[in-house]
Amino acid sequence: MMAINRYRLNSLIRKGNRSAKLVNRLLSQVDKLLGSILFGNTLVNVAAAALANIIILRLYGQNDWAILLGTLALTFVILVFSEIMPKILAASHPERVALPASYALTLLITLFHPVVSVATALVNGMLSLMRIRIETDQSKLKMTMEELRGLVLDAEHFLPRKHQKMLLNLVDLERITVNDVMIPRNQIEALNIDTDPAELRQQLITCHHTLLPVYAGAASNVIGILHIKRVLPLLQEEELDISQLREILNDAYFIPSDTPLLKQLQQFQERHTRMGLVVDEYGELLGLVTLENILEEIVGDFTTQSPSQTGKFLRQDDGSMLLEGSSSLRELNRKLGLHFPLGEAKTLNGLILEHLQDIPEAGTSLKIGNYPIEIIQTQDRAVKVARLFPAQPHHPLQRR
Repeated sequence: MMAINRYRLNSLIRKGNRSAKLVNRLLSQVDKLLGSILFGNTLVNVAAAALANIIILRLYGQNDWAILLGTLALTFVILVFSEIMPKILAASHPERVALPASYALTLLITLFHPVVSVATALVNGMLSLMRIRIETDQSKLKMTMEELRGLVLDAEHFLPRKHQKMLLNLVDLERITVNDVMIPRNQIEALNIDTDPAELRQQLITCHHTLLPVYAGAASNVIGILHIKRVLPLLQEEELDISQLREILNDAYFIPSDTPLLKQLQQFQERHTRMGLVVDEYGELLGLVTLENILEEIVGDFTTQSPSQTGKFLRQDDGSMLLEGSSSLRELNRKLGLHFPLGEAKTLNGLILEHLQDIPEAGTSLKIGNYPIEIIQTQDRAVKVARLFPAQPHHPLQRR
């Protein structure tokens, strides 16, 4: 009864299985169920001992050796045939045993109700004195996210690997924030409305996205979001009208950087939008997150990528890889099967700076985890390109 799979039991209940409903009702009153089972078990064992004692006295009289051997034999029989064997059998096949046994247990609970009620009341009273609270209804016990994750991991024999990975990613959305998956500010394709109209027109014709942030002067001064399909009529004119361009801009949607991905997915659904600008606690623009960024965390990468998002890594003949310093650690782990730590640092450059506590020069080598890394190029106080060598756990690469 205690080893039965509750999720399988709930599935049988939804299908209308009467035995499953009875088992569920018994499990909702665990104190009465355990009290009746233990009372019946104790009663049978004591009765067996008394009966064996009477038989030994009738056959052998007051023979100490006969009483000792009879007690040992009865103990062995009860241990093997009444305790170990039936419990192992029931624990191995809980559903096949619990469903038919529920009818007999219901009868026992009814018969033993007076005695069990008194015993249960005494037990509850003593537990109350010890300030121990007991939850008898197992259906009210809630599952944590870690337990749900463990349940999905245990289901690897029943789910295709890809489906299992998607479910695990969906569970992880609660603890991943938009800051972990956003496109950094320096990689955002945006329009400066103060640019010359001819140059702005060329940017609109050659852009690779359907939604573009538009700013005035500084990149952090976003004045709206432009949907490319709304600008097509303006491109048919000989000269781009900036005032009309301003009129068709949509309001920018700003997102706090610590917003969980699951919550942001719901926000996108409620607002009927696909893109938001990520800002920190001071209102400074950090990056951009789209619906596709969140969906990729669940189902994996899509096939369509803009040129600005390709070329993050390049495999070399010696087995090493050239990586851009701005590459997202989550993206590298997902695409290349790496295991970089996901903490405060979000990019490879941030991880290297966090590890060295300094801005390295080109030619510097270090090892993070089991991964030897060589700095190839630095620019603007950041690692621009780094070479990642295959993991070498037994031959650590020293800094130089």
